[in-house]
Amino acid sequence: LQLPRLPASPGWLGTDDRRKKDPEVFQTVSEGLKKLYKTKLLPLEEGYKFHEFHSPALEDADFDNKPMVLLVGQYSTGKTSFIRYLLEQDFPGMRIGPEPTTDSFIAVMHGDTEGVVPGNALVVDPKKPFRKLNAFGNAFLNRFVCAQLPNPVLESISVIDTPGILSGEKQRISRGYDFAAVLEWFAERVDRIILLFDAHKLDISDEFSEVIKALKNHEDKIRVVLNKADQIETQQLMRVYGALMWSLGKIVNTPEVIRVYIGSFWSHPLLIPDNRKLFEAEEQDLFKDIQSLPRNAALRKLNDLIKRARLAKVHAYIISALKKEMPSVFGKENKKKELIGSLGDIYKRIEREHQISPGDFPNLKKMQDQLNSQDLNKFQPLKPKLLEAVDDMLAHDIAGLMVLVRQEENQRPNPVVKGGAFDGTLDGPFGHGYGEGAGEGIDEAEWVVARDKPAYDEIFYTLSPVNAKVTGANAKREMVKSKLPNTVLGKIWKLADIDKDGMLDDEEFALANHLIKVKLEGHELPAELPAHLVPPSKRKLAE
Repeated sequence: LQLPRLPASPGWLGTDDRRKKDPEVFQTVSEGLKKLYKTKLLPLEEGYKFHEFHSPALEDADFDNKPMVLLVGQYSTGKTSFIRYLLEQDFPGMRIGPEPTTDSFIAVMHGDTEGVVPGNALVVDPKKPFRKLNAFGNAFLNRFVCAQLPNPVLESISVIDTPGILSGEKQRISRGYDFAAVLEWFAERVDRIILLFDAHKLDISDEFSEVIKALKNHEDKIRVVLNKADQIETQQLMRVYGALMWSLGKIVNTPEVIRVYIGSFWSHPLLIPDNRKLFEAEEQDLFKDIQSLPRNAALRKLNDLIKRARLAKVHAYIISALKKEMPSVFGKENKKKELIGSLGDIYKRIEREHQISPGDFPNLKKMQDQLNSQDLNKFQPLKPKLLEAVDDMLAHDIAGLMVLVRQEENQRPNPVVKGGAFDGTLDGPFGHGYGEGAGEGIDEAEWVVARDKPAYDEIFYTLSPVNAKVTGANAKREMVKSKLPNTVLGKIWKLADIDKDGMLDDEEFALANHLIKVKLEGHELPAELPAHLVPPSKRKLAE
């Protein structure tokens, strides 16, 4: 029996119910993220002083800006040289040297003309995503600049160069601003964090260790580069790599192994060229990772908003729990000390009551320090409506935006970072893997398989060819001797059987053996047979 639908009246929860069931419709991911943040998450953040404890409010520029790469490392690990290597040109304000040279945060961004914008001007520019850095004060802003220059790489990404992390008291005393907090601010907003290590100076100072710990919750963005690896022998390099992994394992608390790229990221000749092939392969992998950032930028922003919403919810539960426990008249100070001391128990209670994962809670020690300077009586009690709005956003609106992310990705051409070092190895003989594996013989007039064809012919004539061709069964008996799996041999058969008659003549059989050799040497098979591998007698057929 279906009852007639009653019209929604002010007494009914009709409008609220409907709004929850129908997620909002947005034209673009960026517009959707801005609106969801302002209407659903921001009220919760403001209600419970989230910005004083964790992170300043997000602005439109945070959702519109290009992907950013943050470079972090001890001094003289090659951070500025790495940027110079990617851009293939100097940028304003660049200084390189063995001593601590970069003493500022430099945002290297695209601009029509070369120039440097000082920090105080940067934080009042609504088009740049740096306005909230104002909170770190003049000591920081005097050490923050934006280097602008016309460069094709910077049309797709921006790069943040950071001061080298010093060791000992220098780091803590002479900065004049909270270095780890600034890095944490950037870590929340960037798409990739690259930690640079020098193969000669592997010791991770206490300050660097603190910085890496400040990047907690952003492990998915971290990549590690072991730079200047051309300056040590292969045996030493293995030991250095092992030592680096061991050191990182103690600081970065992830069950997965962090990806480490080994190489020499500058344009000077390799000092010890023994590992050239390894460095080339590692460089290509790192470039592919950086080139994928524009494609995944919308997804990263969505992911960061979800992370922020989860933290804001937990923060609201903590603040309201503290407010609930505070007396209204007497003994406020004593109660405050007692509550801050037992914050760990409050965490556990919230975890149980609201089924929240322990990983979603803010750092206990840091939270206790921050609470000491707060008036707990001014905190707000729990407001379910604010939390419901955020839950509704996570349950419904985010799912709609995920669909939109995929649609946007499919509609626009594949956006990758171009220019600078990214173009250097794209085409021509210095492209990665050029003239190797299936590409061997690409520039030669002779058919490359002809070199080994006499040896292959000897095997061919032992397989009882009929009308100068061997059957599939006979060819299979020989091909399985390579011990390659059937899936690989099946692909080789399809590439080699050019006339698709289910049999192989002597040239096709030689080609099949050549492809087996390519695979056994550790190279990938081509998806389609390259023109230079087609046997001379079959070239018209292939066309």
